Amino acid sequence: MDYYELLGVSRDASPEEIKRAYRALALKYHPDRNKEADAQERFAAINNAYAVLSDPEKRAHYDRFGSEPGAGGMPGAGGFGDIGIDPMDLFESLFGGSVFGGRRGNARPRGEDLQVDAEITLEQAREGSEIEVEVDRLAECDHCHGSGSEPGGQPPVTCDTCRGSGTVQYQQRTLLGNFVTQQVCPTCHGSGKIIKEPCTVCKGRGRRIRSDRIRVALPKGIDGGYRIRVAGQGNDGPGGPGDLYVHLTLKPHPALHRDAENLHFIARIGIAQAVLGGTLEVPTLDGPKTVEIKPGTQHGDTLRLRGQGMPRLQASGTGDLIVNFALEVPSGKNLSKEARAHLEAYAREVGEEVADHQPGFFERLGKAIRGE
Repeated sequence: MDYYELLGVSRDASPEEIKRAYRALALKYHPDRNKEADAQERFAAINNAYAVLSDPEKRAHYDRFGSEPGAGGMPGAGGFGDIGIDPMDLFESLFGGSVFGGRRGNARPRGEDLQVDAEITLEQAREGSEIEVEVDRLAECDHCHGSGSEPGGQPPVTCDTCRGSGTVQYQQRTLLGNFVTQQVCPTCHGSGKIIKEPCTVCKGRGRRIRSDRIRVALPKGIDGGYRIRVAGQGNDGPGGPGDLYVHLTLKPHPALHRDAENLHFIARIGIAQAVLGGTLEVPTLDGPKTVEIKPGTQHGDTLRLRGQGMPRLQASGTGDLIVNFALEVPSGKNLSKEARAHLEAYAREVGEEVADHQPGFFERLGKAIRGE
């Protein structure tokens, strides 16, 4: 179903209108509030639509192609079902905590998500190869195994504030009624325990900084500006690790310029090549390719090499390489006398008026000495 129709907004709706529509529908179909058989499915679909339309980049891609970037399994850019995002995370990011209470139970907080930048080449984006990124992350302390307590020392005790659950609940009065908000316990920070004798290595934190090299798979046709989610490679936490988000930038190619699935090359040709025709070597991602310059080629003419572009992201087909001809006109000062004479003769033949070339003083003196 169309995402705009799903949220009940027009295609030119503002971000505020989209957010208001999402909030109303999310409250209506929240599984803890709506007991209809299809409520959970509708709730997930509504969250999926909002995740795309609330992101300017994903919305632009959806408006252009009719699907979100990465639909069909691209990590970190598509729908919730494919990339493992819980729709409740998006809901709670707007409403704060578990609004209706009880759904998340005594779930411990996950570790923090991490972000890292990575530059990729045009060739890597085309092939969908793997890259490695180096990440400094908080990993479980190997001395206390994440407990935060010194092995063999005094064991931790249950937190009195949350009674070991790691979370506390607060009641909120709103225009929509009374809601119960569940948040991380401020006393034990979600662990459910109070450490009496801290670990001598991690000082009771249960985590230590560790540098890891993470392999990231690139989908074919990926472009700069996309973000790939690598599940479970963020910081460790009581409820499991967070995720790693890899922000991609595309390294400029020395000869080719990318425009969506198409590549462009500027071919600079001279007057003689443009008039008489010839051949030209064009760089492609598969190696140099010789193309024909047709007689009479004009500045701004193009030549399309089918299938020599980029794979369409999460779709079939490949773009083209477009050769853009740019005519280079030599400076008159750099022309030899013979070349100038030929051009002047051509101008007279076709009836073009050109500036007369008047020899300077030293040129006339030289001719006089030579008896010309």
